[in-house]
This record gives sequence, structure tokens and C-alpha cells, in this order.
Amino acid sequence: IMQFMARFFTNLMRKYLPDPLVFAIGLTLLTVVMAMVFKGQSLFAMTEAWGKGFWSLLAFTTQMATMLATGYVLAKAPLVDKAINAIVSSIKSPKAAVAAATIVGGVTAYLNWGFGLIVGVLFARKLAQKIDGVHYPLIIASAYSTFSLYSIGLSGTIPILIATKGHFLEKTMGVVPLSQTSFSIPILLMGVAILITVPIMNVMLMPKNKEDIIELDRNLYKETATKVAADPNEVTIAEKINNSYILNFLIGIMGLGYVAFYFASGKPTDLNIINLTMLFLGLLFMGSPIQYIAALNEGAKALTGIILQYPFYAGIMAIMGSSGLVTTFAQGFVDISTKETLPFWGLVSSFVINFFAPSAGGHWVIQGPFMMEAAKALNADAGKTAMAVMLGNGWNDLVQPFWLLPTLAISGLKLSDIMGYTVINMLWTGVIMCVGVLIWGYM
Repeated sequence: IMQFMARFFTNLMRKYLPDPLVFAIGLTLLTVVMAMVFKGQSLFAMTEAWGKGFWSLLAFTTQMATMLATGYVLAKAPLVDKAINAIVSSIKSPKAAVAAATIVGGVTAYLNWGFGLIVGVLFARKLAQKIDGVHYPLIIASAYSTFSLYSIGLSGTIPILIATKGHFLEKTMGVVPLSQTSFSIPILLMGVAILITVPIMNVMLMPKNKEDIIELDRNLYKETATKVAADPNEVTIAEKINNSYILNFLIGIMGLGYVAFYFASGKPTDLNIINLTMLFLGLLFMGSPIQYIAALNEGAKALTGIILQYPFYAGIMAIMGSSGLVTTFAQGFVDISTKETLPFWGLVSSFVINFFAPSAGGHWVIQGPFMMEAAKALNADAGKTAMAVMLGNGWNDLVQPFWLLPTLAISGLKLSDIMGYTVINMLWTGVIMCVGVLIWGYM
């Protein structure tokens, strides 16, 4: 059955799934049409909202591009590369490689979604480089297949937000501690179920026939030296400085000193501090400034998709918010909800809305007020309902090109190469989340 599903969805995606940019353009046009049909909005009004919101994620786009580039360089640093190689050397078979990539992707995503988004795929690519017989599209998809664990992890946006005093919905729902959301027993059990079953499922998806296995072209990502040597016949002062480790060491220690002070002050983890950490760790671990630049140039080649496509999703989110489509979607699910089932329908509605608003923070700003008013009216548990919205967000991300772009950039694969596998992962993860949230609602 698993082999049939893998072939079916893989072939389906390869035949009909367009490039992520085409997908984003199509989704933009679809959102405009829905706003006109269901909300009576004019084409001019929606075009205006789209244009105004198009660059609203510019800061986030820059953060993601920086994270991808600095994460790439950090992984290329000799010390980190040796550490990854040491782990990889203990894994001998393709099955173990697929399972390991799935677990590493999930654990790192749980710790921090930004960290997991980069490390898991880089680890999977390294496994594909070192181990014969690894089906490259599957192991890359496997590294991403447990990314949804970030939604219940240490960087889940919504549970962290509502656990903070002064959040914008405090008057409606109060402050909800993490012990009632991310760290509640039902949510932790869901996470364990995903982390145990998804690696097994990914191993079962491995092609049985050798001719169906697509291995990584090792010449494509062969290890290249990043050291830039000076001309031995004419070593200038500038070349000596460029190849000196002293500058890297001094600025690296300074940067990491700030990071230590930041966390010692009790400040929250965000993308800026993650990027700062990866940047200065990379400088510290690289041999010289010129070596860092050489490695950074390699990593920068993968940024095209993020820079080009993220603004389109910002525009889509603007249309969704200004037209009231989010309220319409959510209202339809709330109308059939009871006190016990509101979290479940919150999960499902969040899954749908996340196609059009794939950012948990922006998603919550749009959907959160309506869901909390519904929870208040039905006397439903606000913490469970909010957590369900977060879970729906993470569930949908398994098939959301917005979040798959860094994975595609690092792996060099097309969306259609891995989407067949992530669809299967999404279906199974959905079963776990839907059953878990439905039971939780009656507890």
C-alpha cells in the first residue's frame, strides 16, 4: 500500500504540480476571485490591498534569506562539517539514513523552527552524499516531514504569544501558560506519536526496485575547498589581512558575547538572534574573512526562490485580511462547532487558511480574535482552541511551498520531486493531530 501511495502521489505531483512561483501566482489570482465572489469585493479594491501588502514581509524575507545563507556557511565550516561527518559515519544503510534524517529534522524543528528548517536538510544531503543507495528525493522529504513539530515546540508562535503578559488578546482570553498548551500531556503525546511513526512510514516509502532509486549526483555537491590562497610571488598586506584568522576570532567572540548576554537577560529567541548566532559562529569556525566570503557566495546561489516568491504570499495575506475571507472561512467551521469540537474545527479551519496566510504570527492576528470570541461564546477552552490553530498551521506547512522553499534551495530539487512524499506525511500527521485534538476537546 505504501509503495502504491508513494508512486501515485509522486507521479501526480510530477505531472501536475507547477513551479512554486507559478503556484504563488495562481494562488494570488484565486484569492482575488474568491474575495470578489464570496465577499463582494471589487477588483480595484483587492488589487490595491495586494499592492499595499506586497512588501509587508520584506523584513521576514531578509531574515529567511540571511538564515539560509549563514546556516549554509556554518554547515560548511570545518569543525561543524567534521561533527556532521562523525554522525553520518555511524549510519550505514539507506533505511537508517532515511529514519535518521526524519528524526534529526523533527528534533531540530522542535527546538527551533528556523534551526530545524536548515539543519535537517543539510544533514539529509550529507547522508545522501556518503551512503550508497539512498533515494535522494525521499531523504530530503523525510528531513522536512516532521517540520510540523515546531508548532508544539519551543518556538511555536501562538502558544508563546498567549503565554506572554500584554498580548493583544489578553482581555478576551487572559494569559494561558505553556503547561496548558505546548507542554500539556495530550500535545506531548501527539509529538511523540509523530516522531515515532513518521520515520517508520518514511522507511516504508523507500523504492523497492533499484531502478527507481534516484541517488544524489555527488559531483554536484562535492566537497570544495573554500580557502582562497594568496599569490606566493606577491603577498600584499591586504592579502595577509584577508587570510588572517585573528579578525574572525575577535569579531566572532564579540558577536557570541552579545548572544550570551542576550539570553542571560531572559529575552526570547527570534530570527534575528538565530541569524546573529549562526553568522558569528560561522566566522569563528572559518579560517579567515576571505574563506567566509567564498562559502557565503556558494550559499547565496540558493536565495532566488525566497527573494522572489515571499512577497507574493505577503500580497495574498493582505487580500485575505482586507477582504474578510478569513472570517468567512472560520465562521463556517464555528457554525457547526460545539464547546467540545471547537478546537477540532479550529484545527481544520487553520489548515485551510494557512494555504493563503502561511505565517503563524500573521495568521493568528487575522484568525485569533474571531476564534477567541467563538470560544468565549461557546464556553470552550481558549488554550485548547488557540493551540489547535497553531497545530493546523504546522500541519499545513508540510505541503506549503512557502516553507518548502529553503528545503528546495539547499537540496537543488524541484517541488514536484518531494511533494508526493510530503503529501503522504501530511495525511498521516493530520490523522494524529485530528484524532488527538478531538479527544483533547472532550477531556
